[in-house]
Parts: sequence; C-alpha cells; structure tokens
Amino acid sequence: MARFSIIFAALAVAACAAQQALAPAEPPAAPSFDPALVRKGAELAALGDCNTCHTAPGGKPYAGGRALKTPFGTLYGTNITPDPETGIGRWSGAAFRRALREGLDREGRHLYPAFPYEYYTRLSDEDIRALYAYVMTREPVRASPPPHELRFPYNVRALLGAWKALYFRPGVFQPDPRRSAHANRGAYLAESLAHCGACHTPRNALGAEMKEHAFDGGEAEGWHAPALNAANPAPVPWSAQQLFTYLRTGLDAQHAIAAGPMDPVVRNLARVAEEDVRALADYFAALMPGRGQTPEAKADSGGPGAAIYAGACGTCHDRGRDASSGSALPLAFASALALPTSKNLLRITLEGIAPPAGEPGRFMPGFAQALTDAQVKELMRYSRSRFGGGAPPWDDVDEELRKAREDK
Repeated sequence: MARFSIIFAALAVAACAAQQALAPAEPPAAPSFDPALVRKGAELAALGDCNTCHTAPGGKPYAGGRALKTPFGTLYGTNITPDPETGIGRWSGAAFRRALREGLDREGRHLYPAFPYEYYTRLSDEDIRALYAYVMTREPVRASPPPHELRFPYNVRALLGAWKALYFRPGVFQPDPRRSAHANRGAYLAESLAHCGACHTPRNALGAEMKEHAFDGGEAEGWHAPALNAANPAPVPWSAQQLFTYLRTGLDAQHAIAAGPMDPVVRNLARVAEEDVRALADYFAALMPGRGQTPEAKADSGGPGAAIYAGACGTCHDRGRDASSGSALPLAFASALALPTSKNLLRITLEGIAPPAGEPGRFMPGFAQALTDAQVKELMRYSRSRFGGGAPPWDDVDEELRKAREDK
C-alpha cells in the first residue's frame, strides 16, 4: 500500500508539473462564425447530449449548475456559454480543443472525468471547430455553478493528474480500413461524441472504466445502464431498425421506453440527422447478436404482489402496446425485469415516466406516494417472478428502494 501511495504521488507530481495556462482571448463575435458550421455544431452538441449536463433544471441553456451525483460526491455542470467572466467567453479555439482532447481547462487545471474527455479526445479537428462555433454563438449567461461537493481526497484536483496518467489515453479516432464508411461513422460517434460507454461500461473503485468489460453495463445517476453487447438482457433481441426507432423516439413496440438518464439522450437524438442515428444503431446492433428468445409470463403463486400489480399496473400493461391511449408494454418484454438489479424498475415504479413540461411523450404515473415500502417490495417480487423470464429473485430491493426514496 505504501509503495502504491508513493507511485501515485509521483505520478501526480509528474502529471501536474507541465500544465500551463493559455492566454485569455477576446470573446469572438457571433457573426464571425460560418452559419453552416454553427448548424453542424448544433447537431454535434445534440449527439453529445451537452445541454443535459450543462443546464440546470429551470436554468438558462448551457449556463451550468446541474448536479451530477457520483460515488465520490456531487459535481456541478460548468457554464459553457460565452460569458467572459463565468463562462468560456475568453477561451480561444485552442483552449477549447485542449479541454476536449486533454482534459485541461484554460488555466491548465485538470478536469474531472465526469466531463467525458476520455471520449472527446477522439474527436476530429473539424468537429471540434464546429462545436466551438456553436457554443460561442449561444446566449452569454452570467452564472456561476455551486462548487463541487466531493469527499477527500477526491476534492484534491491535482490528484487527477495521477488518475489521468493511469487511465487516460488521448488520441484521435482512427477509422478501421476493414469497415465501411457507414460502420466507421457509427464507431466514431459511439466512441467519441456520443460517449455511450461512459454509462454502459462498468467502472473500478477510482471511477475509471474497466476497458476489458466495454459495454458490459454500468451505472448512471442511480440507474442501471444495460449491457450493449452480447450480454444485453432484452427478452427480445434488438434489431438495427428497432434500435434506430428507440434512439430516435425513445419507444419501441417490443422493448423499453426511454427513462431516467436515457430520456434526454433520445430527445436530443431526435434532432440529429437520420444517417448518424442509423450509424449508431447499426454499430450497436452488430454488438448485440440475437438469441431468439420468445418472452412469456411465468406462473406465480400470487399473494399480495399479484393484487398490487392488478390494481396499479395490469390495467395498462396487460392490454399490450399499440397506438391507442392507455396501452403499455407487456412486462414480459420489459428489459427492466431482466436486469441483474432492481434499480430501474424501482425508479420507474416510484417516479413514473413523464415528458418535460410542454413536450409530447408517453406518460406513466409514479406510485411513490400511493404504495408503501412493503407494497413496493411485494410488487418487485411478483413482477420479477412472473415476468423476469426465470431470472432469480433480486437481492438488492431493500437497499435500492432506500436509495430511490432518499433521492426524491
């Protein structure tokens, strides 16, 4: 342990020693940017889900302040509007590129990897220029997010130099000559701007992705992000067309509805060029070979859970999903019932599903106030037993229910 501490400290010193501040620049005038480049940047920002992390609930777009809970404490999204005092208005294009490629701010400080520069490092120069043009033409907003609330030693920013020395591998994406242009486009987007593995890959105790388990499933803001490879638990295998429909609309007739952290992702992808969403869908469809399963409900002894299900869930979910109002996915098709954890089903049950105010979308009521903890547990037991495809009972319901209640 002592030897590891010495090595870690030495890496930190070495990694921090060479970092330099870049000179502040005058905020560029919005008309100085090519409108076509700005439009391209807007699509790229949507692909990267940038507005979600950099906009607080009810706040101005990109002005920061959104809380992101992590195992190490809470981080707050930064202001990336061109405000010269509290935003990035004095960042040159070179400073912006360095942040994405190297994980350093203009002053030379290491950025926390919640900002996914592990992926953005792979962006092309052209795409970085387009993103810069887009953010620098947003409305400048004078707003300072709250300071990060991280436990010691994670609040010692200099130690990020050691973390990066251990886990961060910078480098621009290199196309695979054996792939088609379409396949390389999907790989580029998934492995750079869309940063899909940031949620869908497990992490170690220091928050670094376990690269040997890429897309094996991970955690995101209290939700489980399912595996996006052969380990994907969906009862009905995903086709490329189904993935495209889901990524574009948040809904597929034989799979889940987008919820939790995935909901804003699909809302952003709805504004992205169809060919790019198809490239993403095709990329992941190739990683998730079909298993030919036919989902069906299993017999269950009933008990209190059956009565709770009949009263709270069955009216909609036993109808099947179609275009009519009030229909819902039969739960034998639901990925949430096949996951290794009860996280997602618990949160959907308690919080429900609703579109942002004023926007269209499917609705499911939440039962946080209507059901007691005992009733929720019975519902989880019954639902997993009847619709989980023979999967063993969950052993984390008590703990995950406690966390879900505390997060409200």
